[in-house]
Amino acid sequence: MTAWQFTLLGYATRIAQPVYLAVSAAALALGLISVAVLLRRNRKLVALAPARLHGRVMPGASPGRALSRPLLGWGGLFLGGLALAQPQCGNHVALATKRGIDVVIAIDASKSMLARDVKPSRIERAKLELSGMLDDLAGDRVGIVVFAGDAFVQCPLTSDMAAAKMFLRAVDPVSMPVQGTDVGRALSVSQGLLDEAQRGGTSRAIVLLSDGEDFGDEVDQELGPLKRDGIEVITVGIGSVAGEPIPEVDKHGDVVGYIKDKQGNTVMSRLNEQGLAHIADATDGVYVASLPGSVGVGRVTQELGKLKKSEFQSRISVSYTERFPLFLAPALALLLLGLALRPGRTRTGAAWVGSGVLLAVGTAAIAASGFATLLPDGAVQTGVMGLLILGGAVADALALTLDVWVAREERP
Repeated sequence: MTAWQFTLLGYATRIAQPVYLAVSAAALALGLISVAVLLRRNRKLVALAPARLHGRVMPGASPGRALSRPLLGWGGLFLGGLALAQPQCGNHVALATKRGIDVVIAIDASKSMLARDVKPSRIERAKLELSGMLDDLAGDRVGIVVFAGDAFVQCPLTSDMAAAKMFLRAVDPVSMPVQGTDVGRALSVSQGLLDEAQRGGTSRAIVLLSDGEDFGDEVDQELGPLKRDGIEVITVGIGSVAGEPIPEVDKHGDVVGYIKDKQGNTVMSRLNEQGLAHIADATDGVYVASLPGSVGVGRVTQELGKLKKSEFQSRISVSYTERFPLFLAPALALLLLGLALRPGRTRTGAAWVGSGVLLAVGTAAIAASGFATLLPDGAVQTGVMGLLILGGAVADALALTLDVWVAREERP
């Protein structure tokens, strides 16, 4: 349900969770019904005997106390509902800025990435680890370029990592229209993506993940502009130098054979570490070799963390001051006081002492309600309800102990 916003006595006011106002409305209605029923009951009791005999016929009876308990209980729930609605009053405006870097992930999606020298396959392992790396790049902007024999932008630069992960999961070598490994084209498209969203003074980097085979003819031509523009290329080699056959897979991902050349020999895909290291050295980047059971993305995160972050987004943010403790504290007080009252017996000294202990515990619980102002919006209702339940449970237990204590004292 959408938050309610209005002005109260000149102050900006907001009800963050108006759906919980239904709790207050229900408590108010049930409280009025309870009072009406009790008043009717008291009138019937009074009619049973003359006024001068009430003390003898109904010793210790207190109509006022009988009315007080439901009034206090329903009143506490009414205020508790207001606290759950998370009222906010008064706001302050601040300029919020974001700092980060621009990163383009260029991922090889040629069929050689289906090789399984890295489990479950080169491409699946790369996507899995890149997805984890995106979580570490919160605050930065990330784009994705996919390449094989050609290259295209899979995801423009964005700070929405959930969207970036969705585009990353869609990368599939089987769906690539042109096969090969044109790294030069991938670098060109990646630089173009960074240039389109250029922000003065922002560090920029390209993370190139590939097995490095069949580089194409444009690689050296692209390294000069990258070096000139200060764009570091971090290359990640995926696969083994010894080589691995490239499987043919069906639509279910099951291996149905292996790719063969024109002579009928099984094609082996080998990692080209020298070519990838050359790209990194020419752009002042680093080459990261894959490790057993990993493609080395953790090292990439460390290298990106060394780049200087700069401000790339500023926006005006409005925050409200939480006011629900103003309702939560009296709600706890009313609930505790209502439980402290015994409905039909006159209080003795021991009973009053016990009530004092009960209310002292309640005061401590009320003071603790201030901690909820530190909770994020989504946890406020949990904190409020937890305090209400805890306060009620403690009060109920102490009230039961008090009743036993008073009963023993009054025993002849």
